[in-house]
Amino acid sequence: MSTTEPASALVLGAMMFGTAVDEATSFAVLDRFVERGGEWIDTANAYAFWASADGRGGDSERLLGRWFAARPGVRDRVKIATKVGADTSSAGSVPPQREGLSPRAVRDGFAASLDRLGIPSVDLLWIHMEDRATPIEETVEALAAVTGSGLAGRIGASNHPAWRVERARAHARQIGSTPIDVLQHNSTYLRPRPGTNPTNHRFGVLSDELRDYAAVDGLEVWAYTPLLSGAYDNPAKPIPEMYDHPGNAARLAVLDEVAAELGATRGQTVLAWHVAHGVRPMLGGSKVEQLDSALDAVRLTLTPEQLERLDTPS
Repeated sequence: MSTTEPASALVLGAMMFGTAVDEATSFAVLDRFVERGGEWIDTANAYAFWASADGRGGDSERLLGRWFAARPGVRDRVKIATKVGADTSSAGSVPPQREGLSPRAVRDGFAASLDRLGIPSVDLLWIHMEDRATPIEETVEALAAVTGSGLAGRIGASNHPAWRVERARAHARQIGSTPIDVLQHNSTYLRPRPGTNPTNHRFGVLSDELRDYAAVDGLEVWAYTPLLSGAYDNPAKPIPEMYDHPGNAARLAVLDEVAAELGATRGQTVLAWHVAHGVRPMLGGSKVEQLDSALDAVRLTLTPEQLERLDTPS
């Protein structure tokens, strides 16, 4: 990952904008993000169906559409990523019945996203979660129509296993379309206990294999929930139990040491650690001060010695 400005390393996640985060607060966070040089804003057609009045996604995209309409020219200053594949096809179903990644679902879902956003194209379109009922080649051909018509500049895969991404990339190359070049997975400094999964997706965690695959093939990596929803620094939010094991005790001790040396918080150090490894951390904060703290964090520079200590705690 290469960036020209430190602020561009941070992705602003708009998941709860328009539902749990009201419009005034969402606009304030978005405005501050642009003011401080932020670049990428991430949303999805599924956001946030679990918090919406009708049990369907789309509120986040609609809010962003209103923000674009109220801020002439701002679209030229930011890059927009949205996702298809994970919205509910039947509101209120338990477990949620997902729209999937059939050619029709990709085509119709993305067309609806553009309509809600009120823009002619996006900079990045993600396939949000796996759909084993649809051959990945069929999904790739649907995505080829999207990029071929200029409606999306890039294609990304979120919560997919490496083998399925590679199969998709191979087919895209075979048909001469734009291959997946960016991955989005859960990543934080602490490691979950083996056998546990902090996400709702089988392959949601950024594994060592995925990191290696991305490094070798030159794929960009985005990391969601890097701050454990504030648990690193907020005493009212304990670190989840699945991260409570001896290996993480050593990691927390080193994290505290490096944070003190930087004059930063634990969370800021976690964000700086991601950036030092070429990973774009994603912030889903709901307050301007949270955004400012994160933007300050991605400007921090870890020394090689600090990075080595964080990577190999003992």
